[in-house]
Amino acid sequence: MSQLDAASAFWARPPHQRRLNDWQAAVDAGDFTPAQALEALIERAQSQTDVATSAFIEFDANKLRDRLTRVDPSESLGGAPISIKDLFDVRGEVTMAASRVLGDSAPAERDAPSVARLRRAGALLTGRTNMSEFAFSGLGLNQHYGTPPNPFDAERITGGSTSGGAASVAFGLAAATLGSDTGGSLRIPAAFCGLTGFKPSQQAVPGEGAYPLAPSLDCVGPIAPSVDCCARLWSILADRPMPPLDASPRPLRLAIAEGGLLSELDDAVRDGFEAAIAALQAKGCHVERLSFSAVDGALAINQQGGLVVPEAAALHREQLERAEADYDPLIAERLNGGRDISAADYLQRLWPRAGWQRRFEVEMAGFDAVLLPTVATLPPKRADLENDAAAFQRANRLALRNTSVFNYLDAASISLPYFPSGAELPIGLMLSRPQGGDAALLQHACVVEAMLGE
Repeated sequence: MSQLDAASAFWARPPHQRRLNDWQAAVDAGDFTPAQALEALIERAQSQTDVATSAFIEFDANKLRDRLTRVDPSESLGGAPISIKDLFDVRGEVTMAASRVLGDSAPAERDAPSVARLRRAGALLTGRTNMSEFAFSGLGLNQHYGTPPNPFDAERITGGSTSGGAASVAFGLAAATLGSDTGGSLRIPAAFCGLTGFKPSQQAVPGEGAYPLAPSLDCVGPIAPSVDCCARLWSILADRPMPPLDASPRPLRLAIAEGGLLSELDDAVRDGFEAAIAALQAKGCHVERLSFSAVDGALAINQQGGLVVPEAAALHREQLERAEADYDPLIAERLNGGRDISAADYLQRLWPRAGWQRRFEVEMAGFDAVLLPTVATLPPKRADLENDAAAFQRANRLALRNTSVFNYLDAASISLPYFPSGAELPIGLMLSRPQGGDAALLQHACVVEAMLGE
């Protein structure tokens, strides 16, 4: 087998067999070079034009070849292809947030800090990925640039808002992706696409240079094939050392938050979640079901409307008045719905936040993580959502419900893929810890990943 063939075979593997460690091992063994891997990736994109054109806003083969010549292969990522969500500034490129409204904006003068850190670590920035317009949906539909297909069923959605980023990893067009998470935008597409999505605590990774949705909640993080990949990328993005993960099985103490986050589950999600619990208990984990007042409190505030809609409406107010015709009608409708929210209503949602965060930390004492389904449903079919505003709104609410609670609490939160026996579609298992527990959560998630993968 030639090196180019070996590189092609690498990208054709399922995601869990092309982790960043697998990439580095193949390069170190001389199976292929980063340049050959890039050529194989370009060929793969050209052979999957329906996927590539809906997953990427921009994918320029010649730009990638030129960019690779400036990558230092001795750095930790060594030329590994990392795709970038279209809301991050990349020097010399226009940040459009997958909209038409920003298409005439000036190119960015500098990289966003997260992009700069990836570049310094030797990442090859492979292209700008598609997303829900302005990141304002958990479903990933985009009427301007298309909707990426789900890797398990092309008629279903990838989830959002980091839809194109998840598709780029799932279909072997990137090793990992840089995305954002305001209410679940990393974890939802990871759950729908059989990947791992990590939302760090908000202050861990700088959010400057990313087009905002709701500044009180916006977080920056990765979607990747594994927990170890996410840990490596988090260490780079947060500019913090991360001890090597230990996947050795050990008895973890996991809490299931009883209440509203376990309601309205699809049968397949409920059955898969219970199967995962049984598997973890069989490996020696202690699993306890109990109520968390902090989780219930955050859910109640989100059900009142939360922080995203009023903050997004304020950010878009003048732009929406000027150019509403250029917005996706479903996005414009949600933004217009935030215009009439009073300052008093918004502050009544915001002011309790710090107290609920402290309460969550107290209630988590003695537990390693809260365990929940990432999303209440399996990925819906795109056709059921595109022309039915009511179906779109219901699916969006259920997609975001579980994940957004942990944005309000500013918890570290990760979604792991779980493939129930005999199921055609994976579900997501979400593990969360209080604010600042990023490194500990990644370690515990590595153990859970290993236990469920045996």
